[in-house]
Amino acid sequence: MRGAGMKIKIAGVTFGYSDTSVLQDLWVDLDGPQLVSILGPNGVGKSTLVGCICKILEPKGGAVLLDGTDVRDIGLKALSKEMGYVPVSSSDSFPMNVVDAVLMGRHPYSKWKTEDEDLEKVYDALVRLDIEDLAMRQFNELSAGQHQKVVLARGLVQEPKVLLLDEPTSNLDIRHQIEVTKLLKELSREKGMLIIMISHDINIAVTYSDNVLLMYNGGIFAAGRPWDVITEENIRTVYGVDCKIVDFKGNPHVILDDTVELSTDEQWEQPYTSEDHPALAMQDKG
Repeated sequence: MRGAGMKIKIAGVTFGYSDTSVLQDLWVDLDGPQLVSILGPNGVGKSTLVGCICKILEPKGGAVLLDGTDVRDIGLKALSKEMGYVPVSSSDSFPMNVVDAVLMGRHPYSKWKTEDEDLEKVYDALVRLDIEDLAMRQFNELSAGQHQKVVLARGLVQEPKVLLLDEPTSNLDIRHQIEVTKLLKELSREKGMLIIMISHDINIAVTYSDNVLLMYNGGIFAAGRPWDVITEENIRTVYGVDCKIVDFKGNPHVILDDTVELSTDEQWEQPYTSEDHPALAMQDKG
């Protein structure tokens, strides 16, 4: 492990597009090294939150602090050495081989020429993701799943202290979803990284995550250890489905039931909406 990782403080972050509010006064502290999963249905602001953290989007209110410094005050090259971002999909379509595509992740450290160390890190990432056989394949000719793994490898060779991933397993089959999520958990330990990923597979996410953020209606509905967050009541409210929560190898496992109609009068209070409600400190205890 290479140190204690970095700390992200989401301090009263609010964001909206035009007149549409997306995020509403979010407060939470995240300490590395650990794997944190952001869960919640479509349209609740998961990708928007990640965009605010990595400076792709600028909050309308509040701030994102990286080890106490507002990310808006950190230059892009300096930030890229501390924080990496892997989007849900990449629009890259120009021809280049996989090695060169992954090598782009070394840009923050680039010199006049590619160093042997850079190529070693690229090869290590390809091996870790079991795609070394794709090294000389053309990036724009890969399947969706292969493409996703190459983009993830690019994020890994960047060697950030914080790695943000928007649905990193979205194009993978179930076996590779498990392998990649397990790998992310291992990397958080080995490299001392704070890894934050958006996921739609609750059961895989909670199996390997140290902590979970459950989002709903533009806010953080619940946050903490999987057993504290993944409850029958929380799943019913946030996803609109009945379920049973069972213990599977020490982790909560969701078994879905019938879809339920929620009352339009049902009210929900966001627990982390102002300075009167201190941010929840989430860090690995293990």
